[in-house]
Amino acid sequence: MTSTESARAPAEPATPSAALHRTVVVVITGSVMTVLDMTIVNVALRRLSEAFHAPLETIQWTATAYTLALAAVIPTAAWAMDRIGVKRTYLTALSLFTLGSLLAACAWDAGSLIAFRAVQGLGGGLIMPVGMAMVMRVAERERMGRAMALLGLPIMVGPVAGPVLGGRLIDIASWQWIFLVNLPVGAAALALAAKLLRPDAPHGSAPAPRLDVPGLLMLSPGLALLLFGLARGGERGDFAAPGVLLPTLAGAVLVAAFVRRALTTHDPLLDLRLLRDRTFAVGIGTLALFTCGYFGSMLLAPMYWQEVRGTSATAAGLLGAPVGLAVGVTMQIAARRIDKVSPRRLVPAGTVVGALGMALTALQTGVDGAAAWRVVGASVVMGVGAGMVLMPTMTTATRDLPKDRMAAASTALSINAQVWASVGTALMSVVLGAAGTDPSGFRITFAVAATLLGLALLPAWLLPGRGPQRP
Repeated sequence: MTSTESARAPAEPATPSAALHRTVVVVITGSVMTVLDMTIVNVALRRLSEAFHAPLETIQWTATAYTLALAAVIPTAAWAMDRIGVKRTYLTALSLFTLGSLLAACAWDAGSLIAFRAVQGLGGGLIMPVGMAMVMRVAERERMGRAMALLGLPIMVGPVAGPVLGGRLIDIASWQWIFLVNLPVGAAALALAAKLLRPDAPHGSAPAPRLDVPGLLMLSPGLALLLFGLARGGERGDFAAPGVLLPTLAGAVLVAAFVRRALTTHDPLLDLRLLRDRTFAVGIGTLALFTCGYFGSMLLAPMYWQEVRGTSATAAGLLGAPVGLAVGVTMQIAARRIDKVSPRRLVPAGTVVGALGMALTALQTGVDGAAAWRVVGASVVMGVGAGMVLMPTMTTATRDLPKDRMAAASTALSINAQVWASVGTALMSVVLGAAGTDPSGFRITFAVAATLLGLALLPAWLLPGRGPQRP
């Protein structure tokens, strides 16, 4: 073969391991950017209120607009991956998020900031499901847990570094830097994605999938209205107000209509027939209850430290860092172990540990003047349980599915997480509002969260009793 022919010869196909490593590097870079952004912006809400001379209720719409855009775009993830390809969809998501970050840094008033945060949300809503689908497609079935463990690294970094980094940027620079910090990370993620991700295989003679427009008009606004109603109801502690009840009911009706359509139409926007797979359905149920209690409780600890113990926001963030580290480190170990052990042993054990840690947290926060290390220690136990449940359950639910259904599975998991985290947050807000922001009130609210984690044990017992099998 001549040198010219050698140069024109196609490159040797990458091994599955090499393809997985390249994909994981790209996905982790993009996920770190989105996780850091969420934690940084939450720390900066009060400073943004002062900078734009706007009430805090208005500035909170920067978070609400992001969440609503996220909910509206997630249902399109599976269709977009099939229509324009996984790589192009991921590049589009990264571009939208990075552009939204730049625009948010240039915002001139509260209204423009809210609009640009929605642009960020459109990108952020695609980054996680598309990234997860890419990893699940290239990972070998018996190594799926190891791959999913690596996807959990941003969850370890974000809660620890986000509040500290956000506080420092605001203290030594200006609010613009909480968005500008995303630009170099976004540029790096785009460069890595363009270079390392494999081009999508052509559709061949098969026609490109058509967009289920009626389904889109049901599910996207339905999710947005439902999450909006839950968020507003949680903030006000009142779900009977017309401004809360109407969007919540309208969203629930639209989502129910979509579910009915998805189970009967030939080519739905999101293939809910995945739920006929017993392992996937049980995994979704376990994650729904555990997510509701775990993510719902996340608003409690910062409020406890500031309202009851009188600490600063930065100190509250630092006191929460050990919990983030416990979740991340345990997740790395447990997600790898799920490649070798029975899910029915590991995941139920994690739910018990998580519920026990949450119950201990309830007891400690209910004691007026309890030692700080006792509260943090109880929360760390809860974090260990969360690390044993979240990624191992996702891995178990998806690894036996055909590769061509991974896009729909990752989209369904993302929607499940968004909905039940919002339900949990609203529920904890209402319970805390009724019980009061004193030690007794926090004890009751943490006890409700512990009950939800305990209930996740019921579906967790139905997970497979065997480890992964070679195809």
